[in-house]
Amino acid sequence: MKTLTKEAQDAITPKIAMELLEQGNMRFVNNLKANRNLLQQANETSDGQHPFAVILSCIDSRTSAELIFDQGLGDIFSVRIAGNIVNEDILGSMEFACKLAGSKMIVVLGHSKCGAVKGACDHAEMGNLTALLSKIRPAVDDEVSTSENRSSSNATFVENVAEINVKRTVKSIMERSTILNDMIQSGQIGILGGMHDLESGKVTFYPDVCIV
Repeated sequence: MKTLTKEAQDAITPKIAMELLEQGNMRFVNNLKANRNLLQQANETSDGQHPFAVILSCIDSRTSAELIFDQGLGDIFSVRIAGNIVNEDILGSMEFACKLAGSKMIVVLGHSKCGAVKGACDHAEMGNLTALLSKIRPAVDDEVSTSENRSSSNATFVENVAEINVKRTVKSIMERSTILNDMIQSGQIGILGGMHDLESGKVTFYPDVCIV
């Protein structure tokens, strides 16, 4: 698979970017990794990079965006933080990726059985983690379909909170970054929210928070 050039990046639309990610995830799920020379890609991107997407995902060791979307060096910007939350620094990174580096898609990717989400569900407190989990707590409060056992021991509750957290993050990106929101509204870039299933490897995007 060829290394992305500026010309190839320019030809990618938000819709094409979504299709590239979906196709890559399908290859991952079916264990059909694309044939690429990573050393060659390292050499070819040494003087510049032209990623087509920026993906915000969790630090979980099983959720590497490059792997689950079967992408090579220079293909995507990868932003990773526990619970796939957003803050000022991450917003700035996304603005750089899209406005300056030409990426065409923002993805907020949660995953099943997320430890950070479980911690927020259990009101966990520990050092600096306390402040991080507080950013997920609004998603816990927004989950109103569960009246009993609102803790990490309730798998359904955890997954519901994880989905809400992804959707809240998508909304937050659009509300807190005028630069990104203007690019989304004008069709220059798209934004996707989705969930990665750790067991199957499949990524499912949420139609109600996908703009392509």
